[in-house]
Amino acid sequence: MPDVIRYNPKNWLGLIFHAYSQHVFRRLIPAMLGIAMLTAVVCYIELIWLEEPLEISNAVHSLLGFVLSLFLVFRTNTAYDRWWEGPKQWGGLVNVTRTLAIRMEANVSDPEERRWWVQAISSFSKALRDHLRDGVGADLREDWVAWAGPDIRTVQHVPNYIASLMSRRLRALRKADTLTDQEHWLLEANLERKVDILGACERILKTPIPYSYSMFMKKFIFIYVITLPLGFVYTFAWWTIPVVMIVFYVLVSIELIAEEIEDPFGTDDNDLPLNDLCTTMHNNVEEIFR
Repeated sequence: MPDVIRYNPKNWLGLIFHAYSQHVFRRLIPAMLGIAMLTAVVCYIELIWLEEPLEISNAVHSLLGFVLSLFLVFRTNTAYDRWWEGPKQWGGLVNVTRTLAIRMEANVSDPEERRWWVQAISSFSKALRDHLRDGVGADLREDWVAWAGPDIRTVQHVPNYIASLMSRRLRALRKADTLTDQEHWLLEANLERKVDILGACERILKTPIPYSYSMFMKKFIFIYVITLPLGFVYTFAWWTIPVVMIVFYVLVSIELIAEEIEDPFGTDDNDLPLNDLCTTMHNNVEEIFR
């Protein structure tokens, strides 16, 4: 699965001609051709059929363009806030995973118990990753049966199930006097923080941009672009076709980017590198217990 794009922000030429911009361009080609045909029809009517273009002021489009730019700024800022909340939560998960592993390693000496905690702590992040990507795979569940029990094959919310297993295991260690009350409380606080991160990620995933706002933005862009030829043909003549196509490409590209980054947990080019983060946490936990 693809992870977040890594790039050099100082390489201007590389960014300008990067394949990602070509990918967006290919997605918009059908719509751009449709806009070009509409603009060509308007140009033909005004420049050929009417022999002289109608002098229509583009002041309205200038005013609407300013309003539209404000909407797009708000739209991209909102989408970026959702994206940025993702790495903050997963960064917190990395920290709390390391803390939990360090505390458990210091308090548990039984080799079997230590292996169980290595599996459980590492598996929580993998289960959360796949949960945010529409469910944990059957292959992972089968791999976890040995330490988590056969019930993990059928549970609907695997991260919750793993967290509850760790909580019950901590209570058993406290009853066996392996942990003191203070140690048990600190470890439970780590688990609680993991569940808080789980809830925060689900909030980002399951709370989309309001439908009415998204619908209005798309309608605004559509109406603005299809009426551009009427205001530009007197000024640009046949050059109105490429001008309108460029304006359409810029406006719709911003909206497409906002749609992509508002869900940071998927597998698109700009989504978070969850695979790398899970591997990092797994390696850290194994190294701590080793």
